[in-house]
Amino acid sequence: MTYGSATVAENVETYMRHIYGDKASRTTIEDFERRYRLVGHSPLVEITGKQAELLQKELGSSYVVKSAMRHSDPTISDAVAVCKSEGATSIVGIILSPQFSSYIMEGYKKALFDAAREAGFEEQRVRVAEPWPTEPHFIELLSQRITDKLPKLRELHSADVSVIFTTHSLPERVVKSDPSYLDELKATTDAVLARTKGMSFEHYSVYQSAGHTPEAWLKPDLTDILAELAKKKVPAVLIVPIQFLADHLEILYDLDIAGAEQCAAHGISYNRIELPNTDPLFVKALASVAKARK
Repeated sequence: MTYGSATVAENVETYMRHIYGDKASRTTIEDFERRYRLVGHSPLVEITGKQAELLQKELGSSYVVKSAMRHSDPTISDAVAVCKSEGATSIVGIILSPQFSSYIMEGYKKALFDAAREAGFEEQRVRVAEPWPTEPHFIELLSQRITDKLPKLRELHSADVSVIFTTHSLPERVVKSDPSYLDELKATTDAVLARTKGMSFEHYSVYQSAGHTPEAWLKPDLTDILAELAKKKVPAVLIVPIQFLADHLEILYDLDIAGAEQCAAHGISYNRIELPNTDPLFVKALASVAKARK
């Protein structure tokens, strides 16, 4: 299960209304339409569907695997109904974020349990997988991405390159009531650093994609760190998203367009690792999560 996507600019208003209802302002809708036009197309729905197909092959015929979105098609309700029709007797919902707070989890959990109840599943046969911030295959994949790319960047720039771990920002009030999200993010970063300990590099943990609300969101933001690195004359950065698992707007626009423009304004070379998408190691990580028990 993942958040969903408007996919293209023409679908943005329907998508935003599904998330925010009447609170979605015309200014915000137009801004996101602009972003989708710049990106052209968000492949999140297609990639998530492919991830489900590959996980199905990995798990075998004793499982039924379907992808589902909270705020676009295919919906969680539809996916659960299909699982039931294909013979599933229990449901495991995997949130496609290795780290998540109760703020994130509750919306998925409610949608999944409501859909399962409607489809005829007994409540005790339905569960949401626990956060998986240090799943070994996932950590190995992130570490490989860094060790493959960082030496080449160092050689290209004849200098050290700073690594920036990025994660989705949340309102400060959320993590004050439930700090587990921050603990899980740190667990992922620490696990990656331990696995890449033979390759010393300066690293930062930052937040990106803060919401369009007036309340305080988590800091430091990516823009804050880029300004700091510019003062240090750092020639290049390697962006390492540790929460996002498939290409979508918050990668293709927030990082690859807005983030790259910010880097250019500071005279910093922008680089990022590829996301897990359909990498075999990531599919193995999902299989491990699917098979795990509380």
